[in-house]
Amino acid sequence: MTPLNIAVAGSTGRMGRAIMETIAEADDLRLSAALEQPGNPYLSQDAGSLTGTPPGVAISSDYVSALAGSDILVDFTRPAGTLSHLAACRKLGVRMVIGTTGFSPEEKDIIRNAAQDIAIVLAPNMSVGVNLLFRLLEVAAKALPEGYDVEIIEAHHRHKVDAPSGTALRMGEVIAQAQSRDLEKVAIYGREGNTGERRADTIGFSTIRGGDIVGDHTALFAGIGERLEITHKASSRKTFAAGALHAARFLMTRKSGLFDMQDVLGLR
Repeated sequence: MTPLNIAVAGSTGRMGRAIMETIAEADDLRLSAALEQPGNPYLSQDAGSLTGTPPGVAISSDYVSALAGSDILVDFTRPAGTLSHLAACRKLGVRMVIGTTGFSPEEKDIIRNAAQDIAIVLAPNMSVGVNLLFRLLEVAAKALPEGYDVEIIEAHHRHKVDAPSGTALRMGEVIAQAQSRDLEKVAIYGREGNTGERRADTIGFSTIRGGDIVGDHTALFAGIGERLEITHKASSRKTFAAGALHAARFLMTRKSGLFDMQDVLGLR
C-alpha cells in the first residue's frame, strides 16, 4: 500500500511535533513536508531531529513547493497562516485537515468556499473523546431544556492565545442549538462587579490559562438540588494528533466538501 503523503504546518510547535511523531508510528502515512514561517530558527533543519523520528524531511517556509508533493496538509497554526496555506492547497488540489481555532465568521466563509474545490476537515478539536462529548452535550441539553443553568469551563496552557477555546465555543454552540437558542445572543464571556442575578437563558464561559495544561473542558448544568457535569481532560497532544490523522485518512475518500469530526467518526 502506498503511504499517504502528509505535510504538517507549524511543524516545530507542540502540536506539529506530536503530529510528526504520530505519522512516524503509522505504516500508511509518510511525512512529505514540515512547514514553518520565514524566520523560524529551525528552518533547514531535519524535522526528525526535533521528534526523534527518521530523518529525510527538511523544515521549510516554501509551502507552495512543499505542498506540490503532498496529498494532505494538516494545519494547527493561526488563522492568517492557515488561510495562506488554504489558498495554495486549493490551487494545487491538496486536501486539508484544519485544527486552527479563532477564525472570524468571514474567515470561515473563505474555508467553506474553498471546500467547493477540495475536501476539508475543519474541527476545533480532533480528539475522539471530545467529539463524543459533543454528542453527550446534545443529549443532555435536550433532556434539560429548562431550570438548569449552563456554564462552560475550560483550561489550557499559558501559551494559548485565543479565549475561550474553540472547543469551548463549539460546546456552547451544540448546547444552544439543541435548545433552539442563538449562542451569539446568550453567551456571557466574563463577569465582574455588580452583575445582577444570572439570566436563566444565558450560557456562561470561564477561561483558565496556566502552566502546561493540555486541555480541560467541562459543561455544567446546574439545577435546584442537583447538577450535572460532563468533563473531558486531555493529558497528551497525541490524542489530537491521532484524531487529525484519522481525519486525513477519511479525506482521501472525498474529492471536495467541508466536514468535521462528527463526519469522520460516523457520529452524524
